[in-house]
Amino acid sequence: MALQLWETLKESITVYTGLSPATFFTVLALGLTLYYLVSAFFGSVDGGHNQQRSRAFEEPMEPLPPPIQLGEITEDELKQYDGSDPKKPLLMAIKAQIYDVSQSKMFYGPGGPYALFAGKDASRALAKMSFEDKDLNGDLTGLGVFELEALQDWEYKFMSKYVKVGTVKTAVPVTDESQATEAPAEASSDATKLPEASDDADMAKPADDGPYETAPKETAEETATANHDAEKKE
Repeated sequence: MALQLWETLKESITVYTGLSPATFFTVLALGLTLYYLVSAFFGSVDGGHNQQRSRAFEEPMEPLPPPIQLGEITEDELKQYDGSDPKKPLLMAIKAQIYDVSQSKMFYGPGGPYALFAGKDASRALAKMSFEDKDLNGDLTGLGVFELEALQDWEYKFMSKYVKVGTVKTAVPVTDESQATEAPAEASSDATKLPEASDDADMAKPADDGPYETAPKETAEETATANHDAEKKE
């Protein structure tokens, strides 16, 4: 029975493929070997990619350290938390209020679409939706109503999503006390000099009620000269 099946199989191979049974099985063995080699090669490559993807997916899932309260810091100190140092938290400020945005490194971290906002008070840039360096500050002067409303929306978003860890110290202009004391002294000295000037002006000003003091002298001389001429004519 088995021999009959084998003979039937050989005849079928010869009829349908045109190959001898030995050639057919040789070609079949080579095809299977090539298939296993290719499968093993591409399987190892895909496995490596899958491992890398799994590692990349597991990295962001690592628990973040709790936010550290910094209190009041300057703008220069805030620049140290722009994500360049992975050991430090990622911070950003709105309206001088500092928030820890470390959980959104894909947006505010290095290479993210909003990375230039990190380590700065980006109030003006967020209000204007600007990415220019001149707007990366907390100056709100000159902003319109719609821009201030947009900034308010950003602030509400940060307040609800991130933890506030400090505030930005604002610079207070320092005045020179010596200059402040000298100014009133000069003003008082000028005030004391004003009456003297007014006295001199009063002395130089002629009296409004009568003629000048030299006027009587001139009229007397003219009268004497007229009398002398009249005597000569007589």
